[in-house]
Amino acid sequence: MPLISVCTPCFNERDNIRRCYETIRKIFEEHLPEYEREHIFADNGSHDGTVEILREIAAKDPSVKVILNMRNFGIIRSSMNGIFSSTGDAVFMFVPADLQDPPELMPQFVKLWREGYEVVYGVRENREEGAVMSTVRKLYYKLLTAVSAVKLPLNLSDFQLLDKRVIDAMRQFDDAYPFVRAMPFQCTSRTIAVPYTWRARTAGVSKNQLIHLIDQGLNGFIATTIVPIRLALFMGFLISVCSIIYAIVNVVINLFAPTPDVGAGIKTLIAGMFLFNGIIIFFLGVLGEYILSIHQQVRRPPRVVERERINFDQK
Repeated sequence: MPLISVCTPCFNERDNIRRCYETIRKIFEEHLPEYEREHIFADNGSHDGTVEILREIAAKDPSVKVILNMRNFGIIRSSMNGIFSSTGDAVFMFVPADLQDPPELMPQFVKLWREGYEVVYGVRENREEGAVMSTVRKLYYKLLTAVSAVKLPLNLSDFQLLDKRVIDAMRQFDDAYPFVRAMPFQCTSRTIAVPYTWRARTAGVSKNQLIHLIDQGLNGFIATTIVPIRLALFMGFLISVCSIIYAIVNVVINLFAPTPDVGAGIKTLIAGMFLFNGIIIFFLGVLGEYILSIHQQVRRPPRVVERERINFDQK
């Protein structure tokens, strides 16, 4: 029987973890009975009772495997560790414990995979969240799609089913902090989309706070495009040319039509200084993000530090 792996990262998901397990198990029993199941929970140092629930589930079901990290290493690194620990012929890269990405679509994903697609990916056409956050996300993904060196679908999600060959290709990436959802599209062009509505949480509180979303968003740009750093170069060149032209024009005006009002241009000078200093600081920040990415790549800390693995010795 073909084996399908399901990867679920979790951190303090006591209110959701049992429902997530039961939902996935039921889907396999009722809709995917011809497939073996491997459900990997990558726990990121939970301290709310999640680990105890995972131990209880794993003790009863050998198809459930658990990775316990020694601390919270972030959702990206923990997810990658879970994905690369999978052994399935196909892998659901990210099935969240809160089930905001609808698991009932999994049989449809598998059907498309069996038809020959190596990446079956979810597209969040609609989101059950506030208008402001939804608009910000849409604008971000439109911008990322426009500038990315890799052709990325609009509103792409991490809810993807990947063929084992794609997973093997992803293992060859030497990236300390990858933009995970884009990696499969760097490996194959045999892809197909499944649109759906991203649900609101029904229990618990999201651990992906604003600061984490900003970090992941910046990582998306740094990992997939060099446009920001090239934009800084062109903007610097353009501003320099404009400044030279402005200086020449002022010299000509003062030579042929001098003005007695010495302080006439002070306000313009002050405004220009603030504008150009702001631009310089902004692009220094862009440069700093790329340097930070290089720093992480050079130092190469471990993806995660594991405390324990459960059921990984099971056949």
